[in-house]
Amino acid sequence: MSLFDWFANRRKETALTPMQPEREIADGLWTKCEACGVMIYSKDLHSHQLVCPECGHHHRVSSSERIQQLIDPHTWRPLDENLVSCDPLQFKDRKPYSDRLREYQEKTGLKDAVQTGLGQLEGLPVALGVMDFAFMGGSMGSVVGEKITRLIERATWEHIPLVIVCASGGARMQEGMLSLMQMAKTAAALERHRSAGLLYIPILTHPTAGGVTASFAMLGDIIIAEPKATIAFAGRRVIEQTLREKLPDDFQTAEFVQKCGFVDVIVPRTQLKSTLARLIRLHQPVPSRMSSALLPKSFPLMAMAEESS
Repeated sequence: MSLFDWFANRRKETALTPMQPEREIADGLWTKCEACGVMIYSKDLHSHQLVCPECGHHHRVSSSERIQQLIDPHTWRPLDENLVSCDPLQFKDRKPYSDRLREYQEKTGLKDAVQTGLGQLEGLPVALGVMDFAFMGGSMGSVVGEKITRLIERATWEHIPLVIVCASGGARMQEGMLSLMQMAKTAAALERHRSAGLLYIPILTHPTAGGVTASFAMLGDIIIAEPKATIAFAGRRVIEQTLREKLPDDFQTAEFVQKCGFVDVIVPRTQLKSTLARLIRLHQPVPSRMSSALLPKSFPLMAMAEESS
């Protein structure tokens, strides 16, 4: 038998042999870690708050899932859900801005790049804003700035602490000056919040950049960042081309920014809720007068003075 005949017979045998059914794997059942490449059972990854159990890499979290991670069940009350951006500049690139907004709204189920509301965090009342990078890169337009400003003012009015989870590429160029003015508007609202003696904690996640970094992301009383998060104003390549020098490998990471004094503490996501609760409890207003029943027995004179007054 020639070699040609042997190959021909093999081809016939293969064609006559029934093919084994391929094993189907449901979409989304496994997730590959972006950092170490390990395949992780998706349910285990979500139960670990989207932090890789092998290397500790923090995967990107949607705003809705972030709210579930931080807010106690059945206590979330959303605010200003129906605010929608208009198209004041009639901006057109490859497609009209209004069409682009509609596509992202259908894709994410959100009206814009931030969710705001009131809730409880380990039983403590809190005003929470969560930016969503999946909506146009978390860019800050008029709706994002307005919702965050209203949230700050609501927290000031109700005299409760404020937490904002930042994830943004910066100002939204499709809205021009209307986008840039949100930086000043949110900063002014935060100044009134600070003047009322209230706590504000921004959480910088990957990435936090541009106009968001230059405004409310860096105006906190205690600034928290997630590990390895990119925190920047201008991009790395822009700075290198301007300075004409090579920047360090860890430049603009949360760890580098902390060394420079712009971040107070880096907290892993799995410890974020407990850390926030501890900070809020530590910064709760102290009663101006203490009841004598609460005074320790080692201070009898203080107890007598309290009773006499």
